[in-house]
Amino acid sequence: MEFNQQNFAEALTRLKDTARLQGNMLTRVQISEEFEGWEPDGKQLALIEDYFRNNHIGIDEPSDAQEYLSGEDKSFLDMFLEELEQLPVLSDGEKRAIMMSALANDKAAQEKLVEIYLPDVVEISKLYAGQGVLVEDLIGEGNVALSAAVNMLDCVEGIDEVEGFLVRMVMNAMEECIGDESDSRQAHENVLNRVNEVNDKAKEIYDNLIRKVSVKEVADELGVDESKVREAVKLSADHIDYIEGAADAE
Repeated sequence: MEFNQQNFAEALTRLKDTARLQGNMLTRVQISEEFEGWEPDGKQLALIEDYFRNNHIGIDEPSDAQEYLSGEDKSFLDMFLEELEQLPVLSDGEKRAIMMSALANDKAAQEKLVEIYLPDVVEISKLYAGQGVLVEDLIGEGNVALSAAVNMLDCVEGIDEVEGFLVRMVMNAMEECIGDESDSRQAHENVLNRVNEVNDKAKEIYDNLIRKVSVKEVADELGVDESKVREAVKLSADHIDYIEGAADAE
């Protein structure tokens, strides 16, 4: 298989999904099999492995989830786990019976199924710790997804697929939460970069001319439309002092 940017990214995503289901771990054999046909060299393999380690995925050994927990995360987890210890422990037979009733749209069984899988939500949250979202928020998103998932069991073909379906729904919710947070941070960084770029260029021109500069002068120097400069001034709350009348410019 010839690897381009798209199928390379798809391969990384498949491996990440596999790792989450294996407790945040991949084997080098799994990585090699996924990229079979491309045969990356030693340097490329090292970069791929670094990518997974940066995503808290261990290679040939589980990643230590505790390593990525902040003090706030640890305190919340301890409190939450203490509450979960009060839940009754069910046998495999009892658990399957509840699953069977939940599949038959028994509302009480569905509520019980949520309760059964609350500890799993906590364990799954550890896999995503340290990626910009508090464990408390991850568990909250996971619990909401779990509550929704037990009402969607008509998507499941049989009892043996119930657990995988519930876990996948919880994982998807946590990944989406992290993705949304990452997008928000990136958008914020983009705004700051744009404002800083306009401010720095305006100051540079101001220092050379010893006067305030026009929107057009800054736009010409940056090679952008004047509207981009005005937008940056507005985003700065009109704090780019080197530009003359930017906030009021047409």
